[in-house]
Amino acid sequence: MFKRFRRLRMNATLRSLVRETTLSMDDFIYPLFAKNGEGFKKEISSMPGVYQMSIDEIVKECGVLQELGINSIILFGIPEVKDSVGSDALCEHGIIASAIKAVKKAYPKMFVVTDLCFCEFTDHGHCGILDMEHESVDNDATLEILAKQALVHAHAGADMIAPSGMMDGMIEALREALDSEGFINLPIMSYSTKFASAYYGPFRDVAESAPSFGDRKTYQMDPANRREAIAESVEDEMQGADILMVKPALAYLDIVRDVRNATSLPLCVYNVSGEYALLKAAGRAGVIDYDRVMMETMIAFKRAGADIIISYHAKEVAEILRRK
Repeated sequence: MFKRFRRLRMNATLRSLVRETTLSMDDFIYPLFAKNGEGFKKEISSMPGVYQMSIDEIVKECGVLQELGINSIILFGIPEVKDSVGSDALCEHGIIASAIKAVKKAYPKMFVVTDLCFCEFTDHGHCGILDMEHESVDNDATLEILAKQALVHAHAGADMIAPSGMMDGMIEALREALDSEGFINLPIMSYSTKFASAYYGPFRDVAESAPSFGDRKTYQMDPANRREAIAESVEDEMQGADILMVKPALAYLDIVRDVRNATSLPLCVYNVSGEYALLKAAGRAGVIDYDRVMMETMIAFKRAGADIIISYHAKEVAEILRRK
């Protein structure tokens, strides 16, 4: 006798009872991009609904987010002046430090994650100090300034540090620096498996972080490598990361599942700018049911093994969940 799987699909309430994967606003972190100025809010043409904002507008946006049930943000900074070593990122009065302080003052319960990298802060757009001989980033010299940047964020009141530069040894260096300053309980969410992906394209517009020469293939991962992807995340766990991440998400769901199977740590995915822009364009063109495809995509991330989703769609997800 064959199995009648349809028995559990014939009633909406029953379908909900047996549903294996669900979404909650507790799953989401919303990205925000801080820029100098006042009363400044500029929509990014390649990412409809995403803005560069002055700190006062960031604070207003946090109020909107909390009303929607979004209680976690990740901050990116776009400084007024960039230089070869990203000095603004190392300054206690820099754009990120100032944004952290303003958000935590206005909304103490907002969980503030900070992206820890130098690509937005350097005039060359790479993720650290340059090694001009090899036209790449000097790994160990960059570890030193990453540690300094982490301490700036910690002293400003960040709730979690999220290093994204894919430098070898970065988690160990950051953990040692934070612990030495008494921040033993400040967690690190590592961009542990981050690919050199074409899906980041629109992010370069909003973060103003496109490299002035070359690319990031010498430090971000080859999209073709599966075993190395797992090893990268396992190594960061060994160095002391508290949460791991796979970035991008949608084209790498196999990697998400591989990393999930390799570790018991919480796992985050970054639903990146290109993924967001593609769905937005398809929705505007009328070729997909935008809301349904978006929610199906979010479920796919969770089903693949993600515990946390960083997504520009988070506000839209919140609105849909409210209606249910």
